[in-house]
Amino acid sequence: MDVDGEFKTVDAVIGSKADTSGVDAFALSLIKAERQARKLFTHLVYQFPAFSGKDVPRLRATLEAYKSVYFGGVLAGFDALYPKPIETLIGPDYQRLKARMDEASGYRNKIFHGQLTALSLGRPDLLSLARDIRTWCETLGGAAFAEFAYDGFARNSFNKSSNSDLWRSLKVEFKCVDDYKEFIKAHMRR
Repeated sequence: MDVDGEFKTVDAVIGSKADTSGVDAFALSLIKAERQARKLFTHLVYQFPAFSGKDVPRLRATLEAYKSVYFGGVLAGFDALYPKPIETLIGPDYQRLKARMDEASGYRNKIFHGQLTALSLGRPDLLSLARDIRTWCETLGGAAFAEFAYDGFARNSFNKSSNSDLWRSLKVEFKCVDDYKEFIKAHMRR
């Protein structure tokens, strides 16, 4: 799967012209961006020689156990692990796109809880946000693929890289799941 394949459902929702197409495309886009970030992070974690297929259930359960880890925490975890931060990977459009991602997260929290946003966002506003979220995903995915051959959209993030030394370039080393747990506590929780 690639970005276009991942966003095929968003494109279908937008193309439907349904009354809720703006909010639906926006919500789906944000979910996809958050999932991409998590998958990029877990892909890097899995590169350590200490981890194999038998560790995947514990690695998943460890991250899942921290209910206070959200999108911002996953980005912080990526930045604490990978030598190039998300800002560098996204490049010159980072400030604008990050501001849009933050804006989208704020609106999502309101919309998902059935509250009104102060701006009474209309379909064009929500579709504009969905486009910028997709641009974030395309840019980050392309840069990540160029860096370590994974864009965050392949179905299983728990695969070893073709570069068996990728883990050596990371800023910390995990020797066991407990190291991973301590990393999450130190870098990713709200």
